[in-house]
Amino acid sequence: MDRIDAMQAFVAVAELRGFAAAARKLKLSPSAVTRLIAALEQRLGARLLQRTTRSVTLTDVGTHYLERAKRILADVEEAERTAEGERTRPAGRLVVSAPVGFGRLHVGPLMSTYLKRYRQVSGELRLEDRVVNLVEDGVDLAVRIGELADSTLVARHLGTMRRIVVASPAYLQARGEPKRPQEVALHDTIQFGATTGLSNWRFVEHGKEIRVSHAPRLVTNSADAAIQYAVTGGGLTRVLAYQAAEALRRRRLKIVLPRFELPGQPINIVYPTSRLLSAKVRTFIDLVVDTADWDFG
Repeated sequence: MDRIDAMQAFVAVAELRGFAAAARKLKLSPSAVTRLIAALEQRLGARLLQRTTRSVTLTDVGTHYLERAKRILADVEEAERTAEGERTRPAGRLVVSAPVGFGRLHVGPLMSTYLKRYRQVSGELRLEDRVVNLVEDGVDLAVRIGELADSTLVARHLGTMRRIVVASPAYLQARGEPKRPQEVALHDTIQFGATTGLSNWRFVEHGKEIRVSHAPRLVTNSADAAIQYAVTGGGLTRVLAYQAAEALRRRRLKIVLPRFELPGQPINIVYPTSRLLSAKVRTFIDLVVDTADWDFG
């Protein structure tokens, strides 16, 4: 027995004073209404209605239960209206996850634009360089760079990210520009990311992936620090294209060995399901698709 269906049947019978009229209102057969009421009374262990051949009246228990049942059904209806409203109108709390650097430069401004457009939504932007579990961590959607592991998440492709080797024009003028990946070992290098001893950078040459070992002069877990040192002539560094975009635009850095780069990594926005998306999630995805220029390929 569905308790909500049974309550609705009981309230209809009580208000209309008859099973036939209640059945017509609920678009059920009179026998189905009778079964619902009988099951409800059995569950409660009390008679709610007095039935005669001519009338249906409430017992004392039924009278008290009727008021409570009406309140419960009203609360259910209000909850359904609220849920439907949140599905059709952006409202509530929107939690977005993104990598730290990319989120700061590209997702943060979008979140600001979104919250100005949809005043009934409050936002939370979590910037962290780890793959979060959307369901367990309470995240509505996440921006991810790189190949996605097999999962039940829905992914929307938004662009491509290159991993590039850059150096300052002054450094390249003084030391010469490498023409082949193997020449990296002859240069000063800056390693972005943890390493011990020699570092390996991967390239593609003649259709095959190769690894070039080098001994970095600076190792840092900060892309900003690696780029800044490269700008000052510290050597070659390998970063994601968006991280060096501003320095490249100002011509403070130059891309080297572009013909030997690995294929670009996909940029996706992922979310748990595509069925019955809430309006806040759907409209944020629409904003990203319509306005974000995330093709760094």
